[in-house]
Amino acid sequence: MTTSDDHQERDEPDTAGLAAFRLAGERACLDFAARGVRASVVRLAPTVHGPEDHGFIPMLIATARKTGVSAYVGDGTNRWPAVHRLDAAVLFRLALEKAPAGSVLHGVAESGVALRSIAETIARGLDLPTVSLTPAEAATHFVSPFMATAYGFDGPVSSVHTQELLGWSPAHPTLLEDLEHGDYLTTPAV
Repeated sequence: MTTSDDHQERDEPDTAGLAAFRLAGERACLDFAARGVRASVVRLAPTVHGPEDHGFIPMLIATARKTGVSAYVGDGTNRWPAVHRLDAAVLFRLALEKAPAGSVLHGVAESGVALRSIAETIARGLDLPTVSLTPAEAATHFVSPFMATAYGFDGPVSSVHTQELLGWSPAHPTLLEDLEHGDYLTTPAV
């Protein structure tokens, strides 16, 4: 679901946001496009999920296993965009084939999955309780204060323009479907 507060492809990037580290690379890419190189930027969702994932979701699962609770920050309504890795792969192919030079594309199949829903799905799968943490509690509960901030961040993102421009139509399992039926909860995190 896309809402009016979703970050759009044409919006200026947030220079103070969690993904600010990638802005220099984006600018360099777009500078090449300005010089006639057919270059475009693909901004992937923070959660690119699928088999053998080693990113943010496995960290949440490992923390739940270690602490005995599946946690979220505050009321858990903050949203994380997500995309299945196979849908992301199709997007990169389409970007190479069709994207106009200087395009900024969003690799997002789900505009925002509530962190509480993610925590509840993990809790069910591991037979653990779900708990809400304050930001201060989250800073010591999760792997690092940065991760606590990331897990408390609300960042809905739209890919409507990307989908229309390239004819991209994500078709693989959603994040919650992957959590329930994929390998996330059956394979111990490494």
